[in-house]
Order: sequence, then structure tokens, then C-alpha cells
Amino acid sequence: MAQQHLDPTDPMAGTVAGDALAGYLRAQATEFLRALRMHRETGGGTAGGGSEESVDAARALRRSARRISASLHTFRPLLDTDWSEAIRPELAWLSGTLALEHAYAARLERLLLALHRLSGAAVLPAQTGVAGLPAASRAAGAAAGSGSTDAVTGGRAAGVVPQKGEPADAGPPAHPAATPERGNLTVGAAKAGALLERQLTLARTRAHSTALQALGSSRFHAVADNIAVLASEVPLTPAAATADLRPLGAAAEERLTDAVTALPLVTAGHPYNAEALIHGLSPDPAPHPQDAPWHQVRLLLRLHRYAREVLHGDSGPVDVRLLATGQSLNRHRDASEAAAAAAQAARTPRIAPATAYALGVLHADQRHEVEAARFAFQQSWQRQTVGTP
Repeated sequence: MAQQHLDPTDPMAGTVAGDALAGYLRAQATEFLRALRMHRETGGGTAGGGSEESVDAARALRRSARRISASLHTFRPLLDTDWSEAIRPELAWLSGTLALEHAYAARLERLLLALHRLSGAAVLPAQTGVAGLPAASRAAGAAAGSGSTDAVTGGRAAGVVPQKGEPADAGPPAHPAATPERGNLTVGAAKAGALLERQLTLARTRAHSTALQALGSSRFHAVADNIAVLASEVPLTPAAATADLRPLGAAAEERLTDAVTALPLVTAGHPYNAEALIHGLSPDPAPHPQDAPWHQVRLLLRLHRYAREVLHGDSGPVDVRLLATGQSLNRHRDASEAAAAAAQAARTPRIAPATAYALGVLHADQRHEVEAARFAFQQSWQRQTVGTP
């Protein structure tokens, strides 16, 4: 069904009727069913255990599920309430379940690369798939568990103020160090990497099994059945046929703008936010208090993007502002979760002092990455606000 492609800068542009929403939802439902068929034909593996085609299929399932769910949220006054409120949580469950395995794999890769960069070590433990853990990880995990440091010391390093000083069980540094701090970090980096690999690979393995179980469950089949119906029949309200979609799309943009306005952009205007780093080094295992508003902005930005897809179609104008700020917020999310993983690993009981020190430095490095992402967001958002390309 043809959609009206409007110039978003033209206040006199014509209305976007409800049939544009119906066409968009049918198209996304069709993409979902196509991805599901491909997933079944390629063996049904997910990000760690299947072929490249099955990985692409799982990604396409997540993409369609997110877009359908977002559209049901943004344009819910024009859809059957009972139906949309019943299927939206199911789509969120499916998308979140399928995303976990990839998230753990990407987090591990990010942390190992950061350890390599920080320590200058030539080699870090190689990553493996979900089938099992490498011998190096098992040996390093055993070594980490036999350290003489008690849980309190490890807990302090988790959150963590890096513990300096030469550890008792450390051998000579593998590489010449320019400073004592680099030497201490190099000593602990290998064990820290092995500990992270053990923990995150285990989490990834569990996420892989959970995803496979979810895709074979009656709950998922019920979702697929609803999407199959949506591909041919969209449950619009009677008023949707003559309604204008633009006010609902504008409301999504307004929610995003209000949330950005509430962010501490003045603080984020500086490349180094010392206050945020101090909070990040707290031993408190709770989520970082400054991160939640930024995660919310990322969610609202996604809703706004998908609303634009409904209003303007595939040939709509590219908004450079959304691309740049979206990349910054993705980087923010990744660094925040990586920092939390490093802190959690450093709370492992009885790890060696050098391991705890390396994890503390890694945690601080990722919190600096969080601040850099906020700074990049602030720069992109304000440049686009004044109309600079």
C-alpha cells in the first residue's frame, strides 16, 4: 500500500493516514515471518552455535520484533487496546531473549581488547564459542580462586579503587613496563582476562540455551501466530482510517526532547566528568545512578526513529542527528555494561591482588568510555540542534 512521503520541515505537508501504519505493520510482520522461516531452514542456531545465515535470521527476528513493538507503543490510540497490550510484552520478551547471547559475546570482546590496550600484553586468552571453555580459562580460573587475597580486598577492587603495590604471588612482568602501575597491570591482565572469559562465556552459554528453548516454546509459537495474523490483518480502531499519524509521531519526538533536556548536558560538555567517575568507583553493586536517564533517552530515540519510518517510509530523509546520537548512546550502553561486568568479576572471592588491580583499572577505563560517549552525544545533539550537518 502506497505511503505518503512527506518533508518533515514542511508544516503544511498533508496528513499521514492510518493506512500508512497498517502498511508498515504488515511489512514488519512479513519480515518477521520470513526471518523465522530462514531461521528454521538453517538449523535454528543463534549467535554462537549456528551458521551465519541463522545468526542473520535471529538478528532479523529481533529487528522486526522491536519495530512492531515500538509502533504499537507510539500509535496505540489507533490500535485495538486489548490486542496491542497483550502482544507488546511478548515481543519485548522475545527481542530481549534473542539479544542476550550477542550482548555477552560483544561485552567479552570489548573487555579483552581494553585489557590488551591498557596492559600492553602481547597475547590475551583467546575467545571460544558456546560449546565449552578453553583449558586456559579453566586453569586461570583455578589460579584466580587460589589467591591469598580475601573477599574484602577483592570487593574493594571491584568497584573499585585500584590496589597498587607488587602482589606477593606475581612473577616478573612479561614485558618491560614504563611505570610501576603498568607493571602491576600487566601481571594481572592475563588472569583478569581469563576470569572475565570464564564468567561471560558461561553467561553466553546460558543465554544461548535460553534462546533455543524460547524459540521452541509454546509462548513463542503464540507470538508467531499473532504476527502471522498481523501480516494480513491489522487491528486498527474505526477512527484510525481518517486519523492523522503525525501528532502521535510528534509526541514521540517531544518525549525524546524532554528527556534529553533533563540530561546533565552541561556536565557532559566536559570530556572528563570526575563526579561520575567517583560514583563509578563505588563498591556498591547497584547499577550506576547516572546511567539510567541515558538509557531511557536511548530507548526514546529508538521509538522516535521507528515512528519516522512509519511516517516517511523507506524513502524518507536521513536524519544525521539520529544517526550520530544513536551511535553515541549505543557506545554509552556498551561501556556501562562492560564496566559493570568488570566490577562484578572483581568481586569474585579470593582473587589475587594483581587480578583485582587489573579489573579495577579496566572498570575505571570503561567508566571513562561512558563519559566520552556522553560528551560525543552532547556535541552531536547540540550541533544538530542549530542545524549544522
